[in-house]
Amino acid sequence: MAHAIPLCVLPSGLWRVALVLGLAGYDADYQWAAWERPYVLGLSVVSEGLALLALGLVRPWGEVVPRWVPGLRGRRIPIAAVVTPAALGAALIMMFCAYGVLNQIFGFVEPLNETGQGFPTSGPAAWALWTTYAPLLAWGPLLAVLTVAYHRRRRANDGSAAARPEAG
Repeated sequence: MAHAIPLCVLPSGLWRVALVLGLAGYDADYQWAAWERPYVLGLSVVSEGLALLALGLVRPWGEVVPRWVPGLRGRRIPIAAVVTPAALGAALIMMFCAYGVLNQIFGFVEPLNETGQGFPTSGPAAWALWTTYAPLLAWGPLLAVLTVAYHRRRRANDGSAAARPEAG
């Protein structure tokens, strides 16, 4: 399940890259401000990086600091130090996704570009947009399920380790 999260995020990132390169199939006449292309590309890189962090919920580096980290190598990571940001991230992702869907339905915010369309509304460009962004809806719930499983596993493992008699 953790491996599915980066795969859910990847299509939207690829769509944003295509958008920056002018391959997304809409609004070819749009004049990009100097900061917009780096921002859009950066959004893709950051979102994929955050999605990849979900692997820490199922990999050893999510429980113990890797050996290559000076000063902290081999130390157990406190459960709350992983569960708190993961749960907050899952909640925020679900809120952003809900807002995005509801904004498309009810139009809370006016379109941001001068053509009057914030997103393509018909044709192949609209299908590409919705096809690549729809998998993002799974990111928050998948992260929430993984976070709960991580918390339960760590508490069970820490509880069973504390109950074991020390070898002497």
